Amino acid sequence: MESESESASASPSGRAPVRVVLVEDHPLFRTGLRSALESAEDVVVVGEAETLAGLAGAVERGRPQVVVMDLSLPDGSGLEATRRLAEEHPGVSVLVLTMADDDGTLLAALHAGARGYLLKGAGRQEVLHAVRAVAAGGAVFGPDVAARIAVLAAGGGRRDAERLFPALTGREVEVLDLVARGYDNRRVSRELFLAEKTVRNHVTRIFEKLGVTTRAEAVVRARDAGLGTGDAPGGDRDLP
Repeated sequence: MESESESASASPSGRAPVRVVLVEDHPLFRTGLRSALESAEDVVVVGEAETLAGLAGAVERGRPQVVVMDLSLPDGSGLEATRRLAEEHPGVSVLVLTMADDDGTLLAALHAGARGYLLKGAGRQEVLHAVRAVAAGGAVFGPDVAARIAVLAAGGGRRDAERLFPALTGREVEVLDLVARGYDNRRVSRELFLAEKTVRNHVTRIFEKLGVTTRAEAVVRARDAGLGTGDAPGGDRDLP
């Protein structure tokens, strides 16, 4: 379902209100978020999308300054949508509003081009402040998120994949690393001396734990976390 405000009149300050598109698949949460945003006189919701497929049309019709993006959607990941928006609509700022509070997802969102990252427990005023700030070109993160970014930055950019993906076992991280290099399951099985069926099972569990549905999404997540680079374990690497 997509909907769009017919117009966005000037706020009492005389400035045009911040134009926002919501990307969220839960109708009740989306309705509450819209009400919270439009309770402020300087913000107007100009479009909604509950799927990635509906996002392009909502952006074209609404011409937003800010897209508030959930990352878990029925037809794919909001991470790839964020990346596409950054490339195709550089004037649009993405504010991620998600349940995902792990470091891997946070870093992936930042690398994809998100200007803000809030958890869904954020209050109305916090969300409004974030929308205004990213619309003005700033970057905004919730207090807990900002603290974690500082810790990650202090690590000099060297990221521990097992820490970034705590739900994955060590073996699953090895499999994900090879998948990110562009290896198919047969090549992964040769590199790790595993049965191909075992590799398929590992890949299935990795998809479930990362919340992705396609190999391409898994590769994006892995490469954003620093996997899929360097020399192959057993020799020459396949082209991705």
